[in-house]
Amino acid sequence: MTCSKEFGVFLPIAKGGWIISRSTPVLDASYRQNREAAILADEIGLDFIMSMAKWRGFGGATQHWDVSLESVTMMAGIAEATRRARIIATMHAGLHNPAVVAKMITTLDQISGGRAGLNIVSGSFKEEFEQMGAWDASLDHDQRYAMTAEWTDIIKSLWSDQRVDYEGQFFTIKDCISEPKPIANPRPFLVCAGQSERGLRFSVRNTDACFIGGKDDAETGAISRRAKALAEEFGTTIKTYCMSTVICADTNARAEALAQQYREGLDVEAVTGMMRSFGVDVSGKNNAMVERASNAFMTHTTIGDPAACHAQLSALLRDCELDGVMLIFPDYVTGLTRFGQDILPHLRVEFS
Repeated sequence: MTCSKEFGVFLPIAKGGWIISRSTPVLDASYRQNREAAILADEIGLDFIMSMAKWRGFGGATQHWDVSLESVTMMAGIAEATRRARIIATMHAGLHNPAVVAKMITTLDQISGGRAGLNIVSGSFKEEFEQMGAWDASLDHDQRYAMTAEWTDIIKSLWSDQRVDYEGQFFTIKDCISEPKPIANPRPFLVCAGQSERGLRFSVRNTDACFIGGKDDAETGAISRRAKALAEEFGTTIKTYCMSTVICADTNARAEALAQQYREGLDVEAVTGMMRSFGVDVSGKNNAMVERASNAFMTHTTIGDPAACHAQLSALLRDCELDGVMLIFPDYVTGLTRFGQDILPHLRVEFS
């Protein structure tokens, strides 16, 4: 049965995951937890497994994201432990030379048997780059995307061409050779989470899928439709995915009680630290992450019994014109198990 929608999991590579709360189950950023979640995601038939790259957390009582693993090396281990799902690692254009990235993702692609993907980040959390002397203050938001476009062009060329020469504003590559080439045809899957106008334009021109997320479903839908309109304008295609934190229990009341417990445990200091690093005025509440995180949840939420969760995810996919959802859970083993048994089969049938 072929399903028109894709479902993936966002691994808990950083401490605390995507709920900023003192009252959630413990996510300790250990390889053990990530490997266990990835194997289960693969076994239940999810389409992709992804991890972010994080170099500095946000403190607070929960020390949110203060502990994290490195994405590519962790995903190499995940690739060995899984058999089917696409394996998407994250790299920052401002930190890694494109020739090095091309080789690393090719290696991941070989380990995974052609399942590798790359999540491209232009760089937005200032504090984590400043701590290692890697923040280029001369580049504004749009210029960082211009740099990332050059970076991506070079990587693609190294994946396809015998020798690469490139003279750009940000990178110079001379007679560069990168062998072997990736197994994936035509190349490893590329994604990006940019959703500003500049970010969307970059994603549509350069990647296969864009992760988006507005302050609410209406804004998420508008961003999805804008990305697809840009794709039509550019004569290409783009998939749009969003993230959703799934809290599923035997009853709607029990699921909502758990969600409220997490809200009441909100780590305000960690939220403030996150926004400060991102360069957002917390008091202004003019950013989707601020709106979400001020309620403990950093993403869209799906809350209820299995039938309710199915209905909410179905509505999200349809109303926002999405091609897929990347799932987050307070407890990954419990959450993935229930999702695989009670929700995913119905979504597969519905969208087949």
